[in-house]
Amino acid sequence: MEWNLLKDFELEPKNRSVEALRRWRSAVTLVKNRRRRFRMVADLEKRSEAEQIKQGIKEKIRIALYVQKAALQFIDAGNRVEYKLSREAIEAGFDIHPNEIASIVRSQDYKNLSNNGGVEAVARKLSVSIDEGVNDTSVDCRQQIFGANRYTEKPSRTFLMFVWDALQDLTLTILMVCAVVSIGIGLATEGWPKGTYDGVGIILSIFLVVIVTAVSDYRQSLQFMDLDREKKKIFVQVNRDGKRKKISIYDVVVGDIIHLSTGDQVPADGIYISGYSLLIDESSLSGESEPVFITEEHPFLLSGTKVQDGQGKMLVTTVGMRTEWGKLMETLNEGGEDETPLQVKLNGVATIIGKIGLFFAIVTFLVLTVRFLVEKALHGEFGNWSSNDATKLLDFFAIAVTIIVVAVPEGLPLAVTLSLAFAMKKLMNDMALVRHLSACETMGSASCICTDKTGTLTTNHMVVNKIWICENTTQLKGDESADELKTNISEGVLSILLQAIFQNTSAEVVKDKNGKNTILGSPTESALLEFGLLLGSEFDARNHSKAYKILKLEPFNSVRKKMSVLVGLPNGRVQAFCKGASEIILEMCDKMIDCNGEVVDLPADRANIVSDVINSFASEALRTLCLAVRDINETQGETNIPDSGYTLIALVGIKDPVRPGVKEAVQTCIAAGITVRMVTGDNINTAKAIAKECGILTDDGVAIEGPSFRELSDEQMKDIIPRIQVMARSLPLDKHKLVTNLRNMFGEVVAVTGDGTNDAPALHEADIGLAMGIAGTEVAKEKADVIIMDDNFATIVNVVKWGRAVYINIQKFVQFQLTVNVVALIINFVSACITGSAPLTAVQLLWVNLIMDTLGALALATEPPNDGLLKRPPVGRGASFITKTMWRNIIGQSIYQLIVLAILNFDGKRLLGINGSDATEVLNTLIFNSFVFCQVFNEINSRDIEKINIFRGMFDSWIFLLIIFSTVAFQVVIVEFLGAFASTVPLSWQLWLLSVLIGAISMPLAVIVKCIPVERKNSIKQNHDGYEALPSGPELA
Repeated sequence: MEWNLLKDFELEPKNRSVEALRRWRSAVTLVKNRRRRFRMVADLEKRSEAEQIKQGIKEKIRIALYVQKAALQFIDAGNRVEYKLSREAIEAGFDIHPNEIASIVRSQDYKNLSNNGGVEAVARKLSVSIDEGVNDTSVDCRQQIFGANRYTEKPSRTFLMFVWDALQDLTLTILMVCAVVSIGIGLATEGWPKGTYDGVGIILSIFLVVIVTAVSDYRQSLQFMDLDREKKKIFVQVNRDGKRKKISIYDVVVGDIIHLSTGDQVPADGIYISGYSLLIDESSLSGESEPVFITEEHPFLLSGTKVQDGQGKMLVTTVGMRTEWGKLMETLNEGGEDETPLQVKLNGVATIIGKIGLFFAIVTFLVLTVRFLVEKALHGEFGNWSSNDATKLLDFFAIAVTIIVVAVPEGLPLAVTLSLAFAMKKLMNDMALVRHLSACETMGSASCICTDKTGTLTTNHMVVNKIWICENTTQLKGDESADELKTNISEGVLSILLQAIFQNTSAEVVKDKNGKNTILGSPTESALLEFGLLLGSEFDARNHSKAYKILKLEPFNSVRKKMSVLVGLPNGRVQAFCKGASEIILEMCDKMIDCNGEVVDLPADRANIVSDVINSFASEALRTLCLAVRDINETQGETNIPDSGYTLIALVGIKDPVRPGVKEAVQTCIAAGITVRMVTGDNINTAKAIAKECGILTDDGVAIEGPSFRELSDEQMKDIIPRIQVMARSLPLDKHKLVTNLRNMFGEVVAVTGDGTNDAPALHEADIGLAMGIAGTEVAKEKADVIIMDDNFATIVNVVKWGRAVYINIQKFVQFQLTVNVVALIINFVSACITGSAPLTAVQLLWVNLIMDTLGALALATEPPNDGLLKRPPVGRGASFITKTMWRNIIGQSIYQLIVLAILNFDGKRLLGINGSDATEVLNTLIFNSFVFCQVFNEINSRDIEKINIFRGMFDSWIFLLIIFSTVAFQVVIVEFLGAFASTVPLSWQLWLLSVLIGAISMPLAVIVKCIPVERKNSIKQNHDGYEALPSGPELA
């Protein structure tokens, strides 16, 4: 039934169509405050306009990049501009105008660059050394003359803007008009100040609602601003004062020498200095899908583009709004972020309830008015009208409008935003940066996590633990082991081993402030370089020996699984060095170095011995790499790096210990009904050893290699995928295929981790893409939904816990709010029909609305998660949000409240012996007071939908306690001191006690209601793997 009513409000967590976004918007027909309701919803019109501007800029860039003559005409209008340097620039030692160098790079004007003397001459004109980089003392001066690397951003919204948004509520506007009319009539009939009480009471209530709402929304906006700032933190490696350091892209200045590697984002416009196989993806800027090779003949790099492959150095020439990327960034966030599935679903719930509420409000107004007119006619006063009659009709109208205020649960979709903002802020403190709102929500439903091994399950602090060289294995434990190894191998073998380490590396040894060696590079590269320095601290061919020249380099990536380099030797000969995945390198070798240090053939039997050594290393959970060399007959001319004919130098085993707490985190996932699968590029034996240590690989689980997985048919995949726990030697496409099949074949909600550029498709395809904050590339982070800033698997489990907390918290809030809705609607409607008056006035209903809407959301939607959330299975795709258990609780509490309030309303005076001239006022105050206390205690009941112990963790949630105490305190003030405005009178202590007792009875009642079994159809479900499914939904919350 829920699905049929809300079919227009179904939305995919990711990659949703514009049609789906438009469909649910058009289905929302009853909205009190469009500005507030849709504040956290994408503005499709603005987004469309921004997209058109973006496409215009991209087209201009595409012309500049690919039709250079046309570009020069387009940009310079056929004229060469004469640039005149400012006095400040000349005094600072600069010899080129900011606009001139910006124009050269933007228009890809190679001829003009050559006329300026090339990149080295431009560097001199920018007063910078290509080797030393920018001097730190000149940074401020450069930012002043050439600009800062920052983009124009929309100013943040002020608190008064949120107050204005809250005032846009149509029903509040109508009530304000009613209040003004009421004050006018009151002054004419009852005089000052008595005639103003009703109207001023409504105005004060509206003011309170607006301020509380605006404060809540403003706090949310501040949380999202903090998250946005965190998302924009991107760091790059630069040379400053002769030292290599990491800085924020916002601190990059013109003249900086930047080091680029695979997966980096180019942070500014610039000119290529040197590098190897530098392949740039310019699609984000130009829309062209074909990547571009950057060479000395095509040296221009543009801000915002991505390094798809290779590495290089660039000279920054243009920053900030002078770049085309800066102009694009202005349009980037126009239209806002997409709404989440839960926001959309609750917009649907709010629309349906709102329609019901509107019907009740109209009927209530008609019943009150007709009854009033009939009574007037019966008393023969139909032709006799007074200002009191007008006031009564105005009151009826105000009550009807206030019923709409209460009935349209505007807070439902906004509670999702509130809960998500709270969760995202807490997760940021716990080292998880949520980039997309819907990811936090979807993570609570994750049924499968496909995780990397290195850095996520392991510490990523690598060290060479074993080496097999000259047919001998050596265990490495510090300097003594290194000395022993050096004595066991000849100088020639040691020399070639050190060359293989130092020549074929993407890492770099630099000196820190104290003159000590520091290694900059990936953990694997760093481990090898540390080992090389241990063997020969004086040998650093990469940095110190000018006699060796790198001719060509193929960097490591997850597809090649190897790194190769061509090196020109001092004697004019050329050598190729290669290292990488041990099985792949072994297949490329036809020779090896034997126990005598001689080069010998590598027949199949010897290759099998090496394979056994690889497997023995891998079974000890060591990461294995082979190092190989080949002499090239050609001289130092252009040549390709060979793929065969190598000589195997050594096999190294690198230890990467399992992170503390990972095994417990994996067990937590299993208990929570989440399957953990390891997907790694490592050797299968290494992967199995680590997986067993982590508790991922079980006796009945399957470990498979990527090549074998690729060859499976669809039928075979259906059979084996549920049992796959480890996939080794996998390519990014294997990960993508596994994720796609898990989602499409088995309906799993899949979270997948990734750190490399090639992981982007899998991160995009998964329900939740998790990028690594430390090891992850900028490309991977951009495609991800969540960034795990400490690369720790335990943090992923924490994201799951918060995701589930968001879902459950919203369910609690919906249960609480629907109960208030049902009772408030029915009691006012029935009373209006029978007695001709509503027991709850406009001011009282506005206060109730504040309790159940903004304050209720703050209390229930911001509760922190408890460990019990991870002892129940995930909520499946398509599960009903408002469950039978929730309906049971709503109906049970509503029946109790309606019975008690109806008894008080219709027979309260007699039962309680209330008499006197103010008996009606006392009774109505008691009804109002009892109703509010019922909501206060029901708010506590709603803390747990299923469990009886509702106090668990309550005293740890200071927000919840603060709101409960504030609600009670203000209720006392309203009843005892604001009677003139709120239509209440002070109550005796006995009636106060009765009010609290009526509310408190709802707690033991909740225990009884929760013992009523809820029938579940298909109680025994069969999973695709044949096992019975665990119970789902909030039953185990």
